[in-house]
This record gives sequence, structure tokens and C-alpha cells, in this order.
Amino acid sequence: MEPRFDSVPEEFDAPIGGGFITGAPEGIGSYFDEVPERQRLETGTGADSDTISEFRRTLGMFATGVTIITTRLGEQVHGMTANAFMSVSLQPPLVLISVDRRARMHALLNEGAQYGISVLADGQERLSDHFAGRASEEAFEARFEVVRDTPLVEGAIAQLVARVVRSYWGGDHSLFVGQVEYARHAGGQPLLVHGGKYEQLLHDAPVISLFPDDVLARLTAGSSERTYGAGEAIVRSGETGEELFVILEGEVRVGRDGRTRRTLGPGDFFGEIGVLTGQPRTADAIATGAVRCIAVPRELLRLAVEAEPLLGWKLLEVLAGHLRED
Repeated sequence: MEPRFDSVPEEFDAPIGGGFITGAPEGIGSYFDEVPERQRLETGTGADSDTISEFRRTLGMFATGVTIITTRLGEQVHGMTANAFMSVSLQPPLVLISVDRRARMHALLNEGAQYGISVLADGQERLSDHFAGRASEEAFEARFEVVRDTPLVEGAIAQLVARVVRSYWGGDHSLFVGQVEYARHAGGQPLLVHGGKYEQLLHDAPVISLFPDDVLARLTAGSSERTYGAGEAIVRSGETGEELFVILEGEVRVGRDGRTRRTLGPGDFFGEIGVLTGQPRTADAIATGAVRCIAVPRELLRLAVEAEPLLGWKLLEVLAGHLRED
């Protein structure tokens, strides 16, 4: 199931030692400044467009990390998946989260309450789905560690514990500013979301990892993301094409003359002959299941090598090494 980060948040209850939250304690609430008047939203798709949906899609173009917000009431952990998180101040250390006012978490974050923020790592999609209430057929158990009486998700690349010091009106959401009392980072690649879907950084792909961050940014900005279904041909032998494909998700079977030569997965690439020579494809590349990949134009790679001349030999070595595998 494709993840959604633009709907009413689902949440989870997970007992540490048993018991469930059945409602918010009496008296818990937030206090807000004067609410501004509502203004008409103009979109670029015309006056008759669904402005809420268009606004949501526009915001979805901003790539973010994924966090799990947690709090504890007695022996019960309560939390939710959220990507509306940001830093506010270094001195004092302040962070901010945005929570739907219809969510149960909203009632628990009164001023003075503690909450945890766990920044998920690449590969922790199941954790994100589980905490967002997206059911899985496989059995799954979340694991926590408790710091300053606050539950944090194990395996996260960063963890924070904050205490709510201010809460503000935010339309159908509320903004909770927390003063950070504990911060720890473990390193690693983050889990990303863009356009309502999980994304991955490309640094681990052998041909992409050669380039500095600024060159990589130009490559990805000028490339296109494509999706394919099971059995669908990504490239066919004999086709003209000057693109290098980097796999983000799924597996691709590369074959020639009806024989499978190799199977590629996330971080792998194919189409190097077209990039090196500009000649027609010499093999078929077929999606074995759902596949997402980035198509990098040959011209972009040429410009990237021109910007970093010393990378030219390294790029040639990586691509030629792929050819030797055949």
C-alpha cells in the first residue's frame, strides 16, 4: 500500500507493561492566540480546482524526513507517524511539531508534557507504516527505549526528548514548540518522503556516488523518476536511448537472447552502453515486480564529468566494470 502523509493521521497505542489509552485526561488542552480571518487560496490550475487537494499536492513536493512522535501515559506508549517537524532555535534548543487537532495525540500534548521524536532511517518503512496505522499481513512488533521517562523508537538515526513550552493555533492543526532536554544521533541515511511516497538518497549507487553533492543535485534535478509494473520492459535490445537508469525500488532482470544475465536491485544501474557510446541497447531490462528508477540523461552525465574532470576516469572504470560482468 502506498504511504500517505496528507490525510488525517492514524496513531498507535503500544503498551510497555499492559493497558490501553481510552481517552485524554481531563483538563488537558492547548491555548491559542487570536485566530486570523480565512483568506481565499489561489492555485495555478484554475478557479474551479479543489484548492485543498492542490495545496496538499504542492506541499508534498517538499521532500522531508519521517519521524515517530511518542509520549507516555502511565505504562502506555502513544504515538503517531509525522513528517511535520522542524528545528526552531539552537539557544535555547527548541523544536516544533504540527499535529492534527482531531488526533488523539493532540489532547496529550498539553504545555509541560514531554514527547519524543525519533527520526527514521532508510529501510524503516515498515515502522513508519505500522505507526501510521497501515496494516501489514506480517506480524510486527515495535521496540522502544525509554529516556527521561519518554519512549523512543529503537534503530532511529536521531532521537530527541522535548517538553512542550508553547502551543499555537495552526488552522486544522496545532503547533507545539518543545524545549529539547535530550538529543542523540547515530548517523546513517534518512527515510525520506516526497509526493506522498517514500524516497531514497542516491549516494549508494556506484555510478552516482562518484559525484560531489552539488554535481549530484544537478544530476537529480535534470533526471526523471519512472515507475514500471511487473513484466514491463524498461528498455529493449535494439532501441535507441541515451539514459542511465538507477534503481530506487524493486528488481530488474537484464537479459539477452532470452537468457537472464543478471538481476539488479536498489542502488544498481543499467543502460551504461547507451551512456558510453550512444549506440542502441544491447540487452532487455524487464521489471520483475513494481519498480521505481531514476533516468539520468547522457548529456547530464557529460556535463557533470566536465564539471569534475578527474571523475571522468572513475566513471569510465565503474561503467566498464559493469560491462565486464557480462
